[in-house]
Amino acid sequence: MTTLFDDLGGEPGILRLAEAWHVRCLAHPIVSHAFSHGYHPQHTERVTAYWGEVLGGPARYSQELGTETEVVRMHSGNGPAEEMFAAGAECFAGALTDVGLAEGPTRERLLAWWAESTERMDGYPDDAADVPEGLRVPRWEG
Repeated sequence: MTTLFDDLGGEPGILRLAEAWHVRCLAHPIVSHAFSHGYHPQHTERVTAYWGEVLGGPARYSQELGTETEVVRMHSGNGPAEEMFAAGAECFAGALTDVGLAEGPTRERLLAWWAESTERMDGYPDDAADVPEGLRVPRWEG
């Protein structure tokens, strides 16, 4: 079985997906709130590095940009976020379509990864300080 990193065409393919997802998020009435206070100027490139590492590519995010603890903390401490994460999943599914990923095993694996990763990101709704130190960027094998 190939990695999802490979199935998406490596970093260029993941960048296209991250760009499509980001555009959808900024236009979404619920998800756009997460970006309303600003975001890193290289947000899409950072997402690309993170997704690439998680999906079987090089460990560029953890070697150059940050830790899993920092990623989870960014998504924590905002109270229950089921509606936000559901809307984000809608944006992700739409972005898969935008980049031409039709129904099939790769799309299903990506949607399963998304569901698992948002569950992990929603694990500390009360306080970002609850996120433990030393978390490692996971490699998704599903």
